[in-house]
Amino acid sequence: MPQFEYSGFDKSGARVSGTVEAPTLQHAQLQLKQQGLLLKSVKEEQLNQQNDIFSRDKVGIADIEFLTAELSLLLDSGLKIDKGIELLKSANKKPALARLLNKISAELRSGKQLSQVLAVFPDYFDALYVNLVSIGEKTGKLADIFRQLATELAFKRDLQKKISQALTYPMVILFVCIASVLFIFNYVVPNMATMFERQQDLPFYTTMLLSASAWLQQYQLILFIVLLLAGVAVLQGRKHPGFQQRWQWLAIRLPAVSSAILLVERIRFNSGLAMMLQAGVAVDQALDLANGNIKQAELRAEMQIAISKIKRGDQMSAALRQTRLFPDFFASLLSVGEESGELARIFQEIAQRSQRQFTDWVTRFTSLLEPLLILVMGGIVGGVVVIMMLSITSATDVGL
Repeated sequence: MPQFEYSGFDKSGARVSGTVEAPTLQHAQLQLKQQGLLLKSVKEEQLNQQNDIFSRDKVGIADIEFLTAELSLLLDSGLKIDKGIELLKSANKKPALARLLNKISAELRSGKQLSQVLAVFPDYFDALYVNLVSIGEKTGKLADIFRQLATELAFKRDLQKKISQALTYPMVILFVCIASVLFIFNYVVPNMATMFERQQDLPFYTTMLLSASAWLQQYQLILFIVLLLAGVAVLQGRKHPGFQQRWQWLAIRLPAVSSAILLVERIRFNSGLAMMLQAGVAVDQALDLANGNIKQAELRAEMQIAISKIKRGDQMSAALRQTRLFPDFFASLLSVGEESGELARIFQEIAQRSQRQFTDWVTRFTSLLEPLLILVMGGIVGGVVVIMMLSITSATDVGL
């Protein structure tokens, strides 16, 4: 059934907005008027809006974390999942999230399980999320599962926010530097070029500066278009399997990036495994599901070999030690967990240690990036200014 976005005012004069399901626009307007709303606008939702890469009206990790945390609270209060979704849908003001909740609610009303419904939206709910919800439905511990998932999502959200904040200042510096270089090559150097029109045997650095300015003025529009198209192509192509495979092959071999990838994948594997073991999932099944949470193909293949050995009867710590996700220290912790029977606790400890290590890595990386970027950009702008001054000095000497 079509969905319509509306905005208007309720009986008290407060502004309201949201979405409503109806067969036609007229039915939607009638349904809303029966609720006592003074309508400002009603229009059919645009289904491609949430897929627009430039749209701000998208469901992000913060929205999924909010939804997960609220569902945990509502289930703890004794509310059923379908009623909880309906309540969140009516209270939510973000159109994209309201549309998602509308679709989830409609699927639930058709008789499907929540895990089956969430599996239809892989862009928002990954395989681990769906599997844990399925386990929660079977064990009756859905509120606990949502609470653990909300904690994991909160960590990811805070980390993304920290990275974004740390990169803001360097990006401003980069923008100012690029703007300064464009201004110099488009206005300052061309005006200075008149000083050298009648001179012969110009210094090589002056010739390079004038040539670079002339080239940029002639081709800067083409260069801008090429860079813009390349950026769009990367954004669109990152979902292509071939692009992802080549990027993963390169990233895991870059010295500065590989350590971060290992930490992220270790967090994904161990946190998911810990939650599943705490929910009562068998170890072999939990290992398979947690391995599906690993995004890097090479690491996932390594882990699959180790899991096969474990299923054949090999010791878990010895098999996982042969993978890059479990260096000697974490493998030693795991052997302690095998002896004590506290595997879930050990996997949770490994995930928490890896989270702290990744947070430290991000802090170090962003702390080094800022002065490095300032140094590089300052060197570029400063180098251009020095060449300009040397050229002016050379012209003045020749004139004397």
